[in-house]
Amino acid sequence: MKRQENFDEAVTRAVERIRKNEDDDLVLSIPAPGSKPRGKMTDEKKAAEIRRRLVYFNVPTVGTWESRYGRLIGNTDFRTSNTYSSTDEDTLLWLRRGELESDMINTRPWNPGNLEDRLEAIRKLSRVRHPQSFLPKLRTLCAEAGVALVIVRPPTGCKASGAARMVDPDKAMILLSFRYRSDDQFWFTVFHEIGHLVLHKANTFLDGDETPFNDKEQEANEFAESCIIPGLRASEFERLTPDKDSVIRFSVSIGIAPGLTVGQMQHRDMIPKSKLNYLKRRWKWEEIDPALP
Repeated sequence: MKRQENFDEAVTRAVERIRKNEDDDLVLSIPAPGSKPRGKMTDEKKAAEIRRRLVYFNVPTVGTWESRYGRLIGNTDFRTSNTYSSTDEDTLLWLRRGELESDMINTRPWNPGNLEDRLEAIRKLSRVRHPQSFLPKLRTLCAEAGVALVIVRPPTGCKASGAARMVDPDKAMILLSFRYRSDDQFWFTVFHEIGHLVLHKANTFLDGDETPFNDKEQEANEFAESCIIPGLRASEFERLTPDKDSVIRFSVSIGIAPGLTVGQMQHRDMIPKSKLNYLKRRWKWEEIDPALP
């Protein structure tokens, strides 16, 4: 109770400091969960809305929020634009929800080498059909390397497939949206985010259809591709004939689900996007939800 009292007092001081030194409209442009305030914005209501944003994002100042979140979406300069699109807001709220959920996951200290050591075990999980069977094992493997694996159903406007971020000095987070709910997209995103953590250290990455393509995104893509199709089998993969039996035999021989092979064949323009899709596994949220903590 004393800690709660101290926290409440600290938040009150932060709100008063912000109201004295900052532009209220700037602060209220920070997205917040729940419905937007209606009616006249009295001083009391403004203070409550500012408090809600500080508590949700766990920041004492606008500057702290800006440094942690303000430039994650594209190249937006929060203090100049003073606003975000609804899509950006949903993505930021999705990211913060992931951070809050990661706080409840116990992990060992972050160790990129330990994560790389578990890549083969993670690959094998792609062969498991049901999320209720493979997600708990995937979370455990990640936690052993210091990574909190979090899955949050995306808000309507959120276009992100995954994110990677250091949430504490000794704890990383991989946040997944299950946006496409197919095995090739899901596992590629898993390996892509692992690539960001292993290759790019403590930087924050949000990945989706509108993510600017740069060298680091290319490196993470190549990392994911090599996790799915091992380099020693690349030439054999490139000669693969686009028929069901050949794809299944090859997939079994390298230890992955056929859907991942099909996804890579489509991605590399070996076959049309419409071909062999029946080999992919697709899930409904009714199958995913029971697998979430």
